Amino acid sequence: MPVVAHNMQIATTPSPSQSMIAPITGQGNKGLVRAEIKGGVRELVACKDSEGKIGLRLRHINSGLFVALVQNNLPAALAGLRFGDQILQINGQNVAGWNTDKAHEFLKKANPDRITFAIRDRPFERTITMQKDSAGYIGFVFKDGKIKSIVKDSSAARNGVLTDHHLIEVGGQNVVGLKDDKISEIIDAGGRTITITLMPSFLYEHIVKCMGNSIMKKLMDHSIPDV
Repeated sequence: MPVVAHNMQIATTPSPSQSMIAPITGQGNKGLVRAEIKGGVRELVACKDSEGKIGLRLRHINSGLFVALVQNNLPAALAGLRFGDQILQINGQNVAGWNTDKAHEFLKKANPDRITFAIRDRPFERTITMQKDSAGYIGFVFKDGKIKSIVKDSSAARNGVLTDHHLIEVGGQNVVGLKDDKISEIIDAGGRTITITLMPSFLYEHIVKCMGNSIMKKLMDHSIPDV
């Protein structure tokens, strides 16, 4: 397998000629386009479904509100909200300093026909694009979605992948809550050029606190975004 997950073995170290730094243009790479973290503040509009659900859980960190769960096929996912987005306003109300309960209560009482969000796109996350070598390796070891080690002289090493970070997306597809073998399958199927989205583990663990893996696996939107 190109990425070692469960057994924590060290992947074969590729030769320098195989360990290319990924191209920075990304032309024609849909995964890179899907994973792009946009600068600035943007507005998204959602509503509630027929059962009054929006499909969103938030978490407060350092007086800010962040997206902790986006449920598949519910309005928040269809509007384009993603794990790790920072919520700045809801229906024109500044939310800095709100705790999780206050935010959820505000959403519960909001007009079901139109809910506006001002967001900053995934400020704690960064994307890294790598090239697989001739054997299909990119060069990092992970367990439970957390990067444990980097293979020397691999594409991961040359492109700046760090340990103690969690995999959030692969090719723009959310992998939070998925088992390691499923994440490896997505990486394997991603073509020679692969883009991953990472978040420091201490932040990730704070955001997902009080949510079990079974909840994230079952409810999280793991669909492939349109480009």
